[in-house]
Amino acid sequence: MELIYSRTKTIQEDKVSGFCPGCMHSTVIKLIGEVIDELGVIDKSVLVTGIGCCGLHMDYIAYDTITAPHGRACAVATGMKKASPDSLIFTYQGDGDFASIGLAESISAANRGENFTVIFINNGIYGMTGGQMAPTTLLGMKASTAPKGRIAEEHGYPMHMGEILDKLTAPAYIERTSCNNPQNVMKTKKAITKAFKNQLEGKGFSIVEIVTSCPTNWGLDPMKSLDFIEEKMLPEYPLGVIRDTIA
Repeated sequence: MELIYSRTKTIQEDKVSGFCPGCMHSTVIKLIGEVIDELGVIDKSVLVTGIGCCGLHMDYIAYDTITAPHGRACAVATGMKKASPDSLIFTYQGDGDFASIGLAESISAANRGENFTVIFINNGIYGMTGGQMAPTTLLGMKASTAPKGRIAEEHGYPMHMGEILDKLTAPAYIERTSCNNPQNVMKTKKAITKAFKNQLEGKGFSIVEIVTSCPTNWGLDPMKSLDFIEEKMLPEYPLGVIRDTIA
């Protein structure tokens, strides 16, 4: 019998995902694992997780991981990469962690062109902590701290981190993808592969922003969450390569 697919070695066989139904963390984590497997770098990979749902998968993976204080993953990754330059160091952060609490650390690392990779999960809301409004929450989108929806005059506008980082000189690669359909899942894997290869080749700071869903805090079922991504999230956060200095 021809082998079509096998479980990546980066996921522990005796563990079962605890993510909510429809949550795309599981998909992204699987893609990261497949890329690490295919690049043959499982023994040199180190994940720096942000606080929140992003850190829930540390028990499922078979490569090294460390949890940073809330928002400080890019600062921790900077130190780890300098201490172990041959390692594949990458952060895995949500929008609250990367774009709010850790905004200074995130932008500063990108501005220095640090040679590590950021996987940025943008689902437009805080997850584990209770569905609060995030920097990426859409106008009119309700959150536990914005029960009437995000109002520009009161809360400001959604932050577009890819475009903000594109204003800096140093970043080598910035792409926004999604996992809302099979085609975009494949594009996301391709983007993660490129970002990791950039680091292994010493080409500097790379970030893959992935527009995902949070059915629990959006108050939608998994299928309707996919519609919300297509109809609401992607018009605000268009997919594609924002910068590629190595193309």
